[in-house]
Amino acid sequence: MKTKKYAFKAEVSEMLDLVVHSLYSKKEIFLRELISNASDAIERAQYLGLTDKTIIADSPAWEINIVADKASRKLQISDNGIGMTAEEAESNLGMIARSGTQAFLDSLKSGGGTSAPDMIGQFGVGFYAAFMVASTVTVDTLRRGADQTAVRWQSDGKDGYTIGASDRATPGTTITLDIMPEHEHLIEEWQIKSLVKRYSDFIAYPIRLAVDGKEIDPDSEPLNTMRALWRRDKSGIKPEEYAEFYKHLTHDFSDPLRTIHYAAEGQLEFRALLFLPQKPTFDLFMPDRKHGLQLYVRNVFIGSDFEELLPPYLRFVKGVVDSSDLPLNVSREMLQDDVIISKIRKNLVGRILSELEALKRDDLKAYTDFFRGFGRVLKEGLHFDYENGDKLKELMLFASDRTADDGLISLRQYRNAMPSTQQEIYYLKAETLANARGNPHVEAFRKRELDVLFFVDPIDEWIIDALGEYDGCKFRAIDQGEIELGTEEEKSQAKEKLKDDEQQFRPLLDFIHARLTDDIKEVRLSNRLTDSASCLVADEAAMNPSMRRMMQAMGQEVPKTRRVLELNPSHPLLKRLLERFETERDSEEFAKQAELLYDLALVAEGSQPRDPHAFTLTLASRLAE
Repeated sequence: MKTKKYAFKAEVSEMLDLVVHSLYSKKEIFLRELISNASDAIERAQYLGLTDKTIIADSPAWEINIVADKASRKLQISDNGIGMTAEEAESNLGMIARSGTQAFLDSLKSGGGTSAPDMIGQFGVGFYAAFMVASTVTVDTLRRGADQTAVRWQSDGKDGYTIGASDRATPGTTITLDIMPEHEHLIEEWQIKSLVKRYSDFIAYPIRLAVDGKEIDPDSEPLNTMRALWRRDKSGIKPEEYAEFYKHLTHDFSDPLRTIHYAAEGQLEFRALLFLPQKPTFDLFMPDRKHGLQLYVRNVFIGSDFEELLPPYLRFVKGVVDSSDLPLNVSREMLQDDVIISKIRKNLVGRILSELEALKRDDLKAYTDFFRGFGRVLKEGLHFDYENGDKLKELMLFASDRTADDGLISLRQYRNAMPSTQQEIYYLKAETLANARGNPHVEAFRKRELDVLFFVDPIDEWIIDALGEYDGCKFRAIDQGEIELGTEEEKSQAKEKLKDDEQQFRPLLDFIHARLTDDIKEVRLSNRLTDSASCLVADEAAMNPSMRRMMQAMGQEVPKTRRVLELNPSHPLLKRLLERFETERDSEEFAKQAELLYDLALVAEGSQPRDPHAFTLTLASRLAE
């Protein structure tokens, strides 16, 4: 065969320049692309060999070999796949964006083929990534089958290419790169091993390496494991294999809490191997922390931390997704089809939430331990994932007045324990569980054996609106607005008693209100207190105290709001003040002691008294009496 020179067309030269200088963000990607092409060539040979026995008459042991010679700065990637004829070399390598794989798949479709092998080189540009690091690229190839002639294709990626005879004697393809001096570090032995491990570890054929003039040892250990665990039948995988892969993937020392391994089939096909960790990592709440799953396309690593595959509130989930249908852009570094990504994402979210529900149902203790570590993250979904809101509500756990120590209960458990007369789900926001348990507002509910949920996570401030209602019951804050408890008869009796007490205490109430008019909008008697002397009640739509403190801690300016000061007419302190009112009302000391009721209410809810120093002095003098 006589060697002929061909010129790149002008538009092809421009496209080649784009591929070399702009398409890929990492030079190292070239090795992934060439190994992927080699894998495709083997897949194609196997497939065509099913109907044409001359193609695999030699029953080859399929393999991909890499030979690196740093002294000459040459790198070779060889396969014993399908190979190419001269016409195919000119068509596939001489025209950018004309992929042999794509043409092959198109021919299968037009011929009615329905079981094409998995191949990834469908954009016709991956091969040209070699020119990012090589001054010259030489392809020696021999098509499998009878009466074929070896071909050599060569180009410097600038003026054009030549096609002529090659001395290759065995079927397959060898690509030889003359590596540029500035990229010679990429053919270091450790670098090649690292890149193969990162990008091509799960290629189904052994990848072997020889360096510095040595020959490939067919009995040596391959660089790749070839064990894509997610593509194996899960019935044949042992738990320790899952644990080993999880630790390899995450560098976690513990076994995973739960493994999710499944294959989606039908119009959209992909495989997923996901893990729920036992404990959160230290960086779970770091704002700049990347999260997401590792993405593979037909066993070839595309990238890690693909956040598009999972919403942020599931960022604790680790694992891989491998798709046969996923369309990528030509660089394979950005996802291209939002519709398919959305479908995969929806499928993954559904499976993860179902797995969490199964864990909660089958082993509540294990789920509770899991929720202590990851519940704060999972709660974010209530605010952002309206579609799965009902499923997420079933996964929520909260402390309550009835739970021992720091125990947690689900909304379903709370709802099932509600008496038939209770129509709302009562809750209280607080900064700590201790503050919640000691809050005066809980007293009346505790007396009537009505449970109250405690929202003590900082994020609880943001999810209450998203909770809305559960199983037909709205959520009701016990420290906002007026609340009437008990039967209709009990409510009527409580109103009558308050009316009688009101006449007796009115002068004192007016006096306290006059002294605190800048801080409160009303002073009234309360039927929600049993042990405490006072509490503060906000309007139903007002910002609660813990949210106010949080905003202030963040440096946010919070508008001042005046709340209602409610007093317990049965408390000894209030009775004593009433006894002294007529004789001491003009005393400044008495006035300070009366104002103490407001500061006591502030302290009880976890807030600072207006003037801590004055508060302690007044309290000390009162105790000294």
